[in-house]
Amino acid sequence: TFTYFCTSQQVFWSTPHQHCLIFLPEKTCPAGWKMFSCTRYLLSQASDSWTNGREDCKRQGADLVVINSAEEQMFLSTFANKPTWIGLNDIQTEGTWMWVDGTPLTLRYWDKNQPDNGGGSARWGDEDCATIRSPHNTLWNDLSCTSSLQWICEKLP
Repeated sequence: TFTYFCTSQQVFWSTPHQHCLIFLPEKTCPAGWKMFSCTRYLLSQASDSWTNGREDCKRQGADLVVINSAEEQMFLSTFANKPTWIGLNDIQTEGTWMWVDGTPLTLRYWDKNQPDNGGGSARWGDEDCATIRSPHNTLWNDLSCTSSLQWICEKLP
């Protein structure tokens, strides 16, 4: 029988005759990145379109953030203090919201009356990309993907 488990700071394995525990150095984040639940996040300094934000994340070995839990939503809302791109869009099919990793939307943190695709107004155009709004309102909004906003990159372990 062989038992093995790993955490971010230790590795343990055991056989009937041998037990071993190794402590690993604590992971640190490069400058500007923040760690939450073994995943690294970066709030961009620049503002740009959703597409250009995503390209910037990819150049850094990451992608726009995919929000998988209420805890992650709360964490992200603590350092995005104005509308900020996340990795959610309905570019392919209007009304069918998908994450950049290809998963469909299951958790929903939309603000009241959102998403509204600009409410049909030519002033706003098609709103196919999602944002986290601001500290006083951390719910999501849909905006035109060409709007210039900061973005959040997510780098998985």
